Amino acid sequence: MSENEIILRNQASSSPPMPSSFSSTHEQNVPPPPPPQSPPQHQLSTTRLSKGLKSLLYTQPNKSIPDDDDDLNETIPLPGHYSNDQSTPIKSIKVIDKQSLHYVLLSGIAGGVAGSAAKTLVAPLDRIKILFQTSNPEFLKYRGTFHGLVLAGKRIWSSDGMWGLYQGHSITLLRIFPYAAIKFVAYEQIRTILIPSDVYETAGRRFLAGSLSGLASVFFTYPLDLIRVRLAFETRNLHHLKIHPQHQQFYQSHRGRILQTVKMIYNENPPVRPNDPRWLTMMRRVLPFNIQRISNFYRGFAPTIMGMIPYAGVSFYAHDLLHDILRSKPLRKYTVQPATRTSTSTSVKTKSSRESRPPLKAYAQLIAGGISGLCSQTAAYPFEVIRRRMQVGGAVGGGQFLSFKNTAGLIYRESGIKGFFVGLSIGYMKVVPMFACSFFVYERMKKFLGI
Repeated sequence: MSENEIILRNQASSSPPMPSSFSSTHEQNVPPPPPPQSPPQHQLSTTRLSKGLKSLLYTQPNKSIPDDDDDLNETIPLPGHYSNDQSTPIKSIKVIDKQSLHYVLLSGIAGGVAGSAAKTLVAPLDRIKILFQTSNPEFLKYRGTFHGLVLAGKRIWSSDGMWGLYQGHSITLLRIFPYAAIKFVAYEQIRTILIPSDVYETAGRRFLAGSLSGLASVFFTYPLDLIRVRLAFETRNLHHLKIHPQHQQFYQSHRGRILQTVKMIYNENPPVRPNDPRWLTMMRRVLPFNIQRISNFYRGFAPTIMGMIPYAGVSFYAHDLLHDILRSKPLRKYTVQPATRTSTSTSVKTKSSRESRPPLKAYAQLIAGGISGLCSQTAAYPFEVIRRRMQVGGAVGGGQFLSFKNTAGLIYRESGIKGFFVGLSIGYMKVVPMFACSFFVYERMKKFLGI
């Protein structure tokens, strides 16, 4: 083999083999490896959306964001809302922050309006019930029957006109607006703490949330309630002028009655008795005389606290329970409002499903509120009777400061067990429409105010 042949053979072995027709055809069918690409477009949009939400919710807007990200403003919803996948039409989801000042104020307005509307509806029945509960001498003969209720209303109308049925209602409105506002606000806030999600939705927590909200509201508004009761208790022919020289002056004019009633209550000087409550005896020893008179505005406060626990607790618990029943599968098609385009365009984002439930129809809401009032009135009525008698203790019986125990014994000696349920039928007639109206107006006001 010549030297040239050896060189040619070495070159042939070192060079790559020529592809055959089969391999050439096979390699043509195999796609080339994809070149490096940027992330998919939907991942970019998701990343941009998350950055935009973080900048809106957690930080101030970054002025160094490039101009090519300006299109985020068209896809990111307003603060306080989230959106779904951008491949479908945006559905706004409203985030409810119950701890915000905005929600507290609006829920307070809704509660105050609801309470005022409910009390105005039943004010005449409330006036007659107070006259029966406090054993007003002019109306003792009317107690116990529905016919007596009608006769009592006629007597008030003939003696004082239509406004006699609303005597004390002005102070009722002054009291009920803050009372109802505090009650509903406290219930929403306490419920959020005790029942942060559906896992904690138990009967005990519902009852406790209602009871605590009732205690909070009555603590701040009790003096107004006592003034209202004293205004309703006064009648034209009530003979206690020796004890109350201001009584005749009270009825000389319809003007200034609230101020005169406040002065009468403040100037009452309950005589010292051996059976006075211990807290009153201790207060007389420690506090100045002018400060002691403030206690006159808290007559009957102890049974109020004791009665408010079952009253508010049962009412809110029964209301929530009835809502669950009326939204059950067998009843929901009759009681729940059907979904509409307007109602489904905005949904609610909370940890609890309570706020995102569709509203009940009007009649179902009224039924739930009325039955809850019926249950709460039955549970707390004996405490209410005792409280009313204690509240008017300064106007009758020598002005003595009656204790809870003494008042309960006095009622039992007068009428027995049935004495603790005097006027309960009127209470039902009053409280059923009142609670129905209150809960109904509150729910509708929340919807009107956008909360």
